[in-house]
Amino acid sequence: MSLQDTMNALGKSARAAAHTLSLAPAQQKNQALTAAAAAISRRVADIVAANEIDMQAGAEKGLSKAMLDRLLLTPDRIEAMAAGVASVAELDDPVGKELETTERPNGLRIRRVAVPLGVIGIIYESRPNVTADAAALCLKAGNAAILRGGSDSFHSSGVILECMQEGLRGADLPAQAVQRVPTVDREAVGMLLKMSEYVDVIVPRGGKGLIERVQTEARVPVFSHLDGINHTYVDAQADLGMAEQIVVNAKMRRTGICGAMETMLVHQDVAQQFLPRAVLALKSAGCEDIRGDEATRALVNDVSAATAKDWDTEYLDSVLSVRIVRDLDQAINHVNTHGSHHTEAIITNDTSAATRFQREVDAAIVMHNASTQFADGGEFGMGAEIGIATGRMHARGPVGAAQLTSYKYVVEGTGQVRP
Repeated sequence: MSLQDTMNALGKSARAAAHTLSLAPAQQKNQALTAAAAAISRRVADIVAANEIDMQAGAEKGLSKAMLDRLLLTPDRIEAMAAGVASVAELDDPVGKELETTERPNGLRIRRVAVPLGVIGIIYESRPNVTADAAALCLKAGNAAILRGGSDSFHSSGVILECMQEGLRGADLPAQAVQRVPTVDREAVGMLLKMSEYVDVIVPRGGKGLIERVQTEARVPVFSHLDGINHTYVDAQADLGMAEQIVVNAKMRRTGICGAMETMLVHQDVAQQFLPRAVLALKSAGCEDIRGDEATRALVNDVSAATAKDWDTEYLDSVLSVRIVRDLDQAINHVNTHGSHHTEAIITNDTSAATRFQREVDAAIVMHNASTQFADGGEFGMGAEIGIATGRMHARGPVGAAQLTSYKYVVEGTGQVRP
């Protein structure tokens, strides 16, 4: 078979599986998820072994420390992955949920009811755990999934996929409900993006290059997921002890995730008191390179010079840019100019400042007195997420099971005819 024939066969089987899943009761889908989670836990050693192959190849390829961290699967991370799949089973089933009911003057009863999207194509890069998260959420919402993970995680993702399909078969659901593109050939991505006959929506998860290609070439709707140029603004009325803890966590808990803080903004009234202690705490936590504007460097010696490019860079590494701002207006303007509409945070005890920041900042997630690292579907109670959607259509913010549904109108009458 040619690659195009292979992709078409993938699409046809996914479309058939999607129909079966759309009719599956919640109990059957949950049974599949529980069995898949058990399979992941049972096959920890197999997943670790496959991941070691990917990690060695990644190191030889010269992947950055942050990318290798994204790729790494330890036994603890694998058990967390299994727990994530199991937690999706415990969520309310979004399919069939009545979203709105209206009774018209003529007696017609109109209900808006949640239904699956259909077949979802998911294109992602090095994080193999996305295989489990995406498959679980698509299954919960009654959708079939076609996965195209990055070549860096090919072996790891393959074993995880086997676990998910084992769960489907155990619940008497078609294994074709979760499939992956069986090649790392980049041409297959282009084909997937144009399979409008079989694919209902594309969800890209990766760097700017991937997102730009998907948005340029796709012939099906796309859930936008841009990079995470996230800011934390330390306001003049911030509790500085709290602020120090938050910025260290926001930057250093995991530097390679899309919710990591990349730029810290500090109000000029607290900069002299806050910045030296914050920089020391960040350095002590392993932040290797802090790049500041001229005002920051005048207050702290151990800071390199930031360039214009730094304000628009997602480092995904132990690098941070810092800028002192004169007031809340300048902070909001900087965020809206340089941010990627992902996650932004303000640290302040001034509720009016917090309200203004949350209202005026253009982002999918806006936080007050909390770390940007909470930008995660699991932390939002969604069990898991496919990604953080930064666009404005259909879904925005963490994309969980409920966001992977559409709706239809169900109209009930008693013999009405339209005059």
